[in-house]
Amino acid sequence: MPLATAEVCDANAQSITNGELRALHPIFKIYGRRPVFAGPIATVKIFEDNVLVRELLQEKGHGRVLVIDGGGSMRCALLGGNLAQLAQNNGWAGIVVNGCIRDVDEINGCDIGVRALNSHPMKSNKKGVGEKHVAVAIAGARICDGEWLHADSDGILISTTELTV
Repeated sequence: MPLATAEVCDANAQSITNGELRALHPIFKIYGRRPVFAGPIATVKIFEDNVLVRELLQEKGHGRVLVIDGGGSMRCALLGGNLAQLAQNNGWAGIVVNGCIRDVDEINGCDIGVRALNSHPMKSNKKGVGEKHVAVAIAGARICDGEWLHADSDGILISTTELTV
């Protein structure tokens, strides 16, 4: 049963104070058929190039959440319908994009949770530049590979361990 992020915050004041639980700034729009999702995090840091995103989504997701630090670029999309379908087929729980997506109708048809800054019709570069499994800083929080992400309609939480109430 997914946890409600507001309840998690109410029940974990000490974890918030000591930084073990962080809330991302409310800058993301909700896409995909899963408005609520959670899982261990895999990270990728890129800029206007989604080759490494595809590489990660080709792996079995095992319920993980891919956090894409796209530098907040609004000049092209880092995720489209084909990659969202790949993520769904490979068992990813969700994707958070600090950047844009495209093919919104296709993404909304996928049984996966997606958060992104906005949509954009232009596709990204294909040079393979970036880093996988590194700490990223997005929406006011530092996020490390292996931490946990919980998302619902109230927001997105990052924690050092899996959360309970």
